[in-house]
Amino acid sequence: MASTILVIEDMSDVQENIAEILEMDNYKVLTASDGREGVKLALEHKPDLIICDISMPVLDGYGVLHMLQKRDEMSHIPFIFLSARAERTDIRKGMELGADDYLVKPFDPMELLHAVEIRLKKSQRLRQELTPDLTGFNSLLQTANGNDLLKDLREGRNINSYKKKQLIYAAGNHPTYMYFILKGKVKTSRHNEDGKEIITRIFNEGEFLGYKALLEEGTYQDEAEAITPVELAVIPRSDFEALVYSNMDVMRKFLRLLTANISESEQHLLGLAYNSLRKKVADALLYLYRKYNPDKTPGFSLDIGRDNIAAIAGVAKESLIRTLGDFRDEQLIRIEEGSIMIENLAKLERMVN
Repeated sequence: MASTILVIEDMSDVQENIAEILEMDNYKVLTASDGREGVKLALEHKPDLIICDISMPVLDGYGVLHMLQKRDEMSHIPFIFLSARAERTDIRKGMELGADDYLVKPFDPMELLHAVEIRLKKSQRLRQELTPDLTGFNSLLQTANGNDLLKDLREGRNINSYKKKQLIYAAGNHPTYMYFILKGKVKTSRHNEDGKEIITRIFNEGEFLGYKALLEEGTYQDEAEAITPVELAVIPRSDFEALVYSNMDVMRKFLRLLTANISESEQHLLGLAYNSLRKKVADALLYLYRKYNPDKTPGFSLDIGRDNIAAIAGVAKESLIRTLGDFRDEQLIRIEEGSIMIENLAKLERMVN
């Protein structure tokens, strides 16, 4: 299927020339004669790429890019600026706004086609759903700059091992690495003024750890501790920054990849503040069940320790044990050799909702 390209250009002869060149190379072309019309067409048709002049009536190219970048569904579309000006300040302004390329008029037809082809191929790679694992991260790095920056990690270097209950990083420290969990489980937690631990999140194999502080350029707000024996791939801060700051599309993709759990975490924390004891325990069990058994495999059991479950629920261990006993008597769960199996998932979900 031919890619659709939107050309926004107020000079009719230049617009027709660009459209003719692109159509001869089997692209589907939409045209607009000013920025406002261009934005309207972009929102309506969602083209695969946009070529836009800078100096135009009604709304200039910078305005077009600014309006489209504010919309999530449009922000991934490659954007090529077109201008008769070639001053460094114009180019820099366009790139800072999020443009992907910059062509100076007059240009050679092959120069135009080459720029279009490169940006479309890169966009297609970035649109692919990346797996939240080392392979996905490596693919993202290669898309960003063509380098295999995780070669050392795959060869076994920069792999840290941690024993059960060993601290990985502490709250208040400045991050120097992002971590990828190759093996085991990690918890992040905070302590209140009385020293009570509240687990903010459980991380499993195939997940990234410690990225929030890097993105915020701040310090760790939680501490991270191994729940089981853990192996972590260590990604230096310099590699992380080289990735997210090298390309605006890559930054957006990486942010979506890493922050998909934010709303879930917020709901969990709200539950800690306002739910009843039974709801808190039910919510903790459901959180762990969904995290480690997304396919709802029958017979799945939870075994991460009562202390950790209590810290996830935000309740005292004694209260947790008593409530688990009630749930067992109500046939909501089954307990065998310390492991918890959910017997009535629907009823637990209704309790929380």
